[in-house]
Amino acid sequence: MEKIRKEIKDFKKNKALLLMVLPGTIWLVIFSYIPMIGTIIAFKDFRISGNGFFDSILTSEWVGLENFKFLFSTSDAWVITRNTVAYNLTGLILGLVMSVLVAIIMSELTQKYLVKIYQTGMLFPYFLSWVVISYFVYAFLSSDKGMINGVLQAFGQDPISWYSEPKFWPVIIIFLGVWKSLGYNSIIYYASIMGIDRSYYEAAMIDGASKFKQITKVTIPLLMPLVSIMLILSIGSIIRSDFGLFYQVTRNSGALNDVTNVLDTYIYRGLTNNGDLGMTTAAGLYQSVVGFVLVILTNLFARRIDKDSALF
Repeated sequence: MEKIRKEIKDFKKNKALLLMVLPGTIWLVIFSYIPMIGTIIAFKDFRISGNGFFDSILTSEWVGLENFKFLFSTSDAWVITRNTVAYNLTGLILGLVMSVLVAIIMSELTQKYLVKIYQTGMLFPYFLSWVVISYFVYAFLSSDKGMINGVLQAFGQDPISWYSEPKFWPVIIIFLGVWKSLGYNSIIYYASIMGIDRSYYEAAMIDGASKFKQITKVTIPLLMPLVSIMLILSIGSIIRSDFGLFYQVTRNSGALNDVTNVLDTYIYRGLTNNGDLGMTTAAGLYQSVVGFVLVILTNLFARRIDKDSALF
């Protein structure tokens, strides 16, 4: 009884905060937890009946792991897995290094109004849709009217058919992915650096530490718990790609499939071309399970090294 009274008292005390998170909780339940019922489709040969979606699920034949076997037995299985992991891992490493580097540079600027201008400029791409960015990219890479081909022709070079040349796109895709998220991530690290007690730097300067030493011996070590948490969260998405980047920016060019076909675009094409909802649901469930396992394992690894660097 005493425990119940204590819980009621805590509820009344935190009522305002609980009401603030209520809309987000409702949204999470409706759009994240309720749709999880549909994961059963991954284990069925889904066929639409005339009595609605739920009746279709109940009446469809149970096939167990057949959808997963079909997914990984296709000739594209290795290509989409390689592309998904390679792009995300490369983008993760480069994005981390660049974000921390930019945050450190910003923290060293003495004119803070410049920091606000630079941060605003770098944050702008984060809010742009990949559809909008795809038109910017097309303005540069268009075969006949693109800016880059115009420059090449001005110097007597042959124009490049960018949307038919796969060799250029790994670099373009990685660059755009890092560019879009750089401003947002660097602001997070910058805020953490600004929260470091300045007495650490004062002590380092008294000991004769150079600016480089202050960064390597004070800033980066104190930044590592946040870096670890950001890495853990990012690794959970290493098997999931940004659909807009790989589909919209490349303009769904078939000539680029070998280097742009990732798990998300493969799922989309499988759903639109043959309507195989069972296979596409299996692929989506595979992404979620692998992401969950990676987050847990990475968190356990980080916890063994430093408890303060783990999520839980």
